[in-house]
Amino acid sequence: MPIARPQQIALGHPRVHLRSTTSTNDRARELAIAGAPHGTLVTAAEQTAGRGRMGRSWTAPPASSLLMSLVLRDAPVPLSLLAAVAVCDVAGPEARVKWPNDIVVEDGPALRKLAGILTEGRPQEGWAVLGIGLNAAVRLQDLPPELQRTAATLGLPLAAIEPTLANLLEALERRLADPVQMTLDSWRELDALHGREVSWMDGSGHEQGQGQGIDDSGRLIVTTATGARATLDAGEVQLSQGR
Repeated sequence: MPIARPQQIALGHPRVHLRSTTSTNDRARELAIAGAPHGTLVTAAEQTAGRGRMGRSWTAPPASSLLMSLVLRDAPVPLSLLAAVAVCDVAGPEARVKWPNDIVVEDGPALRKLAGILTEGRPQEGWAVLGIGLNAAVRLQDLPPELQRTAATLGLPLAAIEPTLANLLEALERRLADPVQMTLDSWRELDALHGREVSWMDGSGHEQGQGQGIDDSGRLIVTTATGARATLDAGEVQLSQGR
C-alpha cells in the first residue's frame, strides 16, 4: 500500500545517489511501486540507458549532467509543463520550452537541446515519476559528433552540479504550489515554437503549420497553410527547414 504523503515535506528527501544506473527513472519507479514517500529523489553520476520520450536515449559523459528522478504522490496533471517551467527558472533567461518536453536555447534559427523531461507513473495508484536530465557541466566537445550540433550546455563547473540540483528542487517545490493557470501562463511565455513553422506526422501523413501555443490541457495548437486550426496531444514536432 502506498505510504501517505507527509505534509510540508521538502522534495529530495529521502535521496538515493548512484554512481551508475541504467536510468534514474527506472530506479524511482521501483521505489514508487514499493511505497516510497512523496519527494523521494534518485540521482546518478552516470546513466547507461538513459531514456527520453518515444524510446530515445539520453547521452551524457559521466559526472557531467544533472540526472534526477523524483517520486511524486498525487502530482498535478500538467506535470511535464510544470517541470519545464521550473527547469527554465534555474537554467536562466535564454532557456525556452520546445513542446512537449525539451528545454532549449536558440542558436540563430536552430534550437539546441539543454534538458529533457520524462514523466511516467500510475495515476490509478496516485504516483508519478518525474525525470529530468540537464546538461549542467557538459563539455560539448565530449559528446558524439551528431550531438555536438544539436546540444546545449550551461557550461558550469562540476562543483556546481549539486547547487544546481538544490536550486531545481526549490523551483519545483514553488511551481508545485502554483495554480494550474499560472503554470500554463508561465509556460506560454517560454514557448520556443510560438510563431515558428513546424512539421509533424498524423494519420494522413506529413503535415506542416505554425505553432500557436498550448491550450489549457497542454496540447499544442497549430494552424495550417489553409488557416485550419488543430491541436496535437502526442508525437514529435520539428521545426520546418530549420525555421
